[in-house]
Amino acid sequence: MQTVDLLVTPRWLVPIEPEGVVLEAHALVVDAGRIEAVLPLAEAQTRYQARETIALPQHAVLPGLVNLHTHAAMSLLRGIADDLPLMDWLQNHIWPAEGAHVGAAFCADGLRLAFAEMIRGGTTCVNDMYFFPDATARVAREAGLRATVGLVVFDFPTAWGSGADDYIHKGLELHDALRDTPLVRTIFAPHAPYTVSDAPLQKIRRYANELGIGIHMHVHETEFEVVEAVKQSGRRPWARLKALELLGPDFIAVHMTQLTDAEIAEAAEYGVHIAHCPESNLKLASGFCPVDKLLKAGANVGIGTDGAASNNDLDLIGELRTAALLAKAVGGDTRALAAPAALRMATLAGARALGLDQEIGSLVAGKSADFIAVDFHAPATQPVYNVLSQLAYAAGRDQVSDVFVAGRPLLRGRQLTTLDETAVIARAAEWRQKIRP
Repeated sequence: MQTVDLLVTPRWLVPIEPEGVVLEAHALVVDAGRIEAVLPLAEAQTRYQARETIALPQHAVLPGLVNLHTHAAMSLLRGIADDLPLMDWLQNHIWPAEGAHVGAAFCADGLRLAFAEMIRGGTTCVNDMYFFPDATARVAREAGLRATVGLVVFDFPTAWGSGADDYIHKGLELHDALRDTPLVRTIFAPHAPYTVSDAPLQKIRRYANELGIGIHMHVHETEFEVVEAVKQSGRRPWARLKALELLGPDFIAVHMTQLTDAEIAEAAEYGVHIAHCPESNLKLASGFCPVDKLLKAGANVGIGTDGAASNNDLDLIGELRTAALLAKAVGGDTRALAAPAALRMATLAGARALGLDQEIGSLVAGKSADFIAVDFHAPATQPVYNVLSQLAYAAGRDQVSDVFVAGRPLLRGRQLTTLDETAVIARAAEWRQKIRP
């Protein structure tokens, strides 16, 4: 018998690949942080001797969730300015608060708060865009979370940089520093078409090509953004980005609520990935991403929570449910974004957008052992007729009991193992006193 680190024996195993499959009486075999095998339990017990066995008789085990877009450190601004239009919220409330308080310490404490919430909710991989990305990398490693760190760029000065060239220079330095860091990668993160001019975007495209890293950007978030761009330049932002050759299979476009049929077709043609943030878009009345049309066109769509200042939670299980329901309403079709497709969006589609689909996003032999367990023994998920439907439409993040990244437990029996939750909450309370005494 082969000795392995871990044998996980759930009631149901949801591999995501193939889509729609639920395995019963199967085991997940883990060794050296990777999935050794997914096979019938009886066979696993004859082939493998495990150093540890995790029996989960009431649980579904599935890949860890991928949060394709967030501003994690903004968790410290949760609820500071609600029920406002996007530009009022941003220009008159969020940017002034950030100008007064954002620094390395703010970001580190906000990240710990966000990562504790995300891990508790089953997120194992995050694509972040915020100031002090060096803090994001440091705290992600501390928490054991898989992270793609956004190398943020603006035209104007902030606490992180003095202008576009400074942001790019610091981003390149951080990319070099993280080159051999397990679990942490980088991505260029120019904020939006209305905050970054042509010359920096051209530099970013050149560096992205040279370094082989992607680009992550807010695009067509609101009608106002598009209308203003047309007024000022005669072009929609999408057309400008296309002319600058930013669009391609390494580009993640966030929000995308204002799209023509031609733009939808081009998103698929260019291989652009979409980060759909339904709850933030709903709360800010930004519009509806045409998810069903994008999927039917062949585009890859993942799910993000956006930041806690606009959502106001970092609950990816809740987000995938909202995405599924909203797609049906917007598309006028009950079959739009069915449960299996919604679960794929929150896992494998997000991994594909980040170039990580050969590493995470499904429970397949050879991939990293990033997986979560959801406890179905609760009134909200009983009786169980369809496991995938229960995960998409009924389960809550409070039912996530265990979270592993690369075979390392970040949550065991609903207890965080890498973050001091009491200290994290205490620091959040201290920041609340500083920000709104």
